[in-house]
Amino acid sequence: MSSKTKELQAGYAKTRLLLALWDLGASQQEVKKGLLTKRIVAKGQKMADYKEILEDLQMQGAVNVSRTGYSLMSPIGLEVLGAGLRSSEFKFEGTIVGTWAANALLRWIGRIDVAVSAPVVSGGGVKGGVIGSYEEFKSVALDVYDKLNNDYNLDDLVPIYRIRREIGERVSREKFNKWLVELQADDILQLMTGEIPDFTADKREDSISIPGTQLRSYAKRLI
Repeated sequence: MSSKTKELQAGYAKTRLLLALWDLGASQQEVKKGLLTKRIVAKGQKMADYKEILEDLQMQGAVNVSRTGYSLMSPIGLEVLGAGLRSSEFKFEGTIVGTWAANALLRWIGRIDVAVSAPVVSGGGVKGGVIGSYEEFKSVALDVYDKLNNDYNLDDLVPIYRIRREIGERVSREKFNKWLVELQADDILQLMTGEIPDFTADKREDSISIPGTQLRSYAKRLI
């Protein structure tokens, strides 16, 4: 096997691994090792075959590997995945593409503008792409707040989970939480308690917890 062929196969395996992590939600929370193994390890393979690929991704800052699982690091992990999928040399091996891979690609295509694409202008006039600073987050978050508030007549009480989901993977959960609290500290937003209709576990998780206080479920703009 030529070195070029080996290189192409490694590139395919890396992109497929990243796609699996993204599809399993690793950009939001850690994915258990067993879940990734079931997703990507084909018959005749073992997870150890991916050891060098995972080490390379760790060195790039694209993936974090812990004792129990894997996390897809934003924005680098999403950028590496996007570059791999856009590569003219990327293609699926064999004659059958797994259902998970096909569905994951459809989801990626549908969200590519907010994940890793070059900045574009959305209907609200805010540029897309990965959010890299507090100032950029402030601009995007306030634009999203105003859009939701106006479109759905929310009477200046916008559910935090809706802001988080609207922004999506343009920012990690950790940075969303940190920067939203900073918006409150800067007297730009007030984060408020209150029960949301049909407040399911996933909506509760997508709200925000501040240590020592109750769960904050609404945001109110102060300026």
